[in-house]
Amino acid sequence: MNILNIFIVLPLAMLLALWAARNLRQIRSVMVIGSSLLLALAVYLTIDFISQRGAGADAPFLYADSWTWYAPLNICYSIGVDGISVAMILLSAIIVFTGTFASWRLQPLTKEFFLWYVLLSLGVFGFFISTDMFAMFMFYETALIPMYLLIGVWGSGKKEYSAMKLTLMLMGGSAFLLMGILGIYFGSGATTMNILEIAEKGNIPVNIQYIFFPLTFLGFGVLGALFPFHTWSPDGHASAPTSVSMLHAGVLMKLGGYGCFRIAMYLLPQAANDLAWIFIILTTISVVYGAFSAISQTDLKYINAYSSVSHCGLVLFALLMMTRTSCTGAILQMLSHGLMTALFFALIGMIYGRTHTRDIRELNGLMKIMPFLSVGYIIAGLANLGLPGFSGFIAEMTIFVGSFEQPDLFHRCVTIIACTSIVITAVYILRVVGKILYGVCKDEHHLALTDATWDERFTVISLIVCVAGLGILPMWVSNLIDGGVGNILNIIYP
Repeated sequence: MNILNIFIVLPLAMLLALWAARNLRQIRSVMVIGSSLLLALAVYLTIDFISQRGAGADAPFLYADSWTWYAPLNICYSIGVDGISVAMILLSAIIVFTGTFASWRLQPLTKEFFLWYVLLSLGVFGFFISTDMFAMFMFYETALIPMYLLIGVWGSGKKEYSAMKLTLMLMGGSAFLLMGILGIYFGSGATTMNILEIAEKGNIPVNIQYIFFPLTFLGFGVLGALFPFHTWSPDGHASAPTSVSMLHAGVLMKLGGYGCFRIAMYLLPQAANDLAWIFIILTTISVVYGAFSAISQTDLKYINAYSSVSHCGLVLFALLMMTRTSCTGAILQMLSHGLMTALFFALIGMIYGRTHTRDIRELNGLMKIMPFLSVGYIIAGLANLGLPGFSGFIAEMTIFVGSFEQPDLFHRCVTIIACTSIVITAVYILRVVGKILYGVCKDEHHLALTDATWDERFTVISLIVCVAGLGILPMWVSNLIDGGVGNILNIIYP
């Protein structure tokens, strides 16, 4: 069996096993075994991919396979991965694995929660391994639909409102995306929806590209929190349970940036060149606006949610700059933000589970009460503001250096404006750390609280190791994704 098919078969097997599970112990066993196998498989895929590239394999996509799914429209189940896809699969496996332990004590309806959680994971893995536009769209929708129930049933606060808002806005983006995909298919006169075949022919008329590039980019950009279509994100993050917030911000939002690069820019290169300035302005607003909005929040989840708007805006911003360095930085930022934000949401969920509040005005002196969680939060904050040695520094530096490689005044001015987000991020991160971790605890109830349990410590340490590992040894990731970035840019700049 093709190794990529296992990323579909294994979640399906997990769904069946969860359905058959009779008690909490069996449910936990299924999730631990399944998520561990997914992580082990992703690590093996990464190592094998690197070794094949090192041995001289030069095909743009490895492990390629295809069989006809719906003959009248030549829709195929086509799979294959390049370095970018492999990096995203590894990220997804890490978040699914750590999210399982973050949900270790979730009650009630534990079985039903994990059924939807695994279905969401199935959609994410399917999206990253697909090379057929329709298959990608199908898996994209599979990843979106479970979010409604995961937030609406197991969330907190305004969960019904947040779940409905998220679903409606992302479905609106899906409508744009579907029009863009159909426009590419019929406009190119292609006999297939295979991305590689359409890109290789490169015969989509420029006037068709001008129509469908904005639709496709907007369709994916909504999921990437593109301004002004970002408003679903903070509410969705704030209401979601901990592991769903981790998977939502850590992986699901990356589908937006990945799709913009893989489909909108790759298949419609002329329009991407000519119309990029419009979306560069919007992404610059996302970067700065998200950072400023985080400063004004008092809810820990909303602070991290608006921070995600800013950091995901940086991903789209870097892709639109279309230099090799900036696009490499964009992929590094996807990985970095995915790990950092998962760590943040995990820690916030652990703190909230003890204090029953996320309001920074009601939290003081947690360092003395929860030293492990407090140190974890400090590390996450330092990584988020770009401290050297962590993943955030290498990703953001690569983005800004690559963006400044564009010689014209417009690109350099917006790069300087986007750079201000670094300072703004430092302000709200240090403000929150000083407010909730230090000082004197004013609530006597908080003094009796306990620190992290074994499962929580395992989750936090695993994510910290990944964040630090990417920051200390970034070159292996850069080398992994370099070929995929180069193949796309060679189409944009033939």
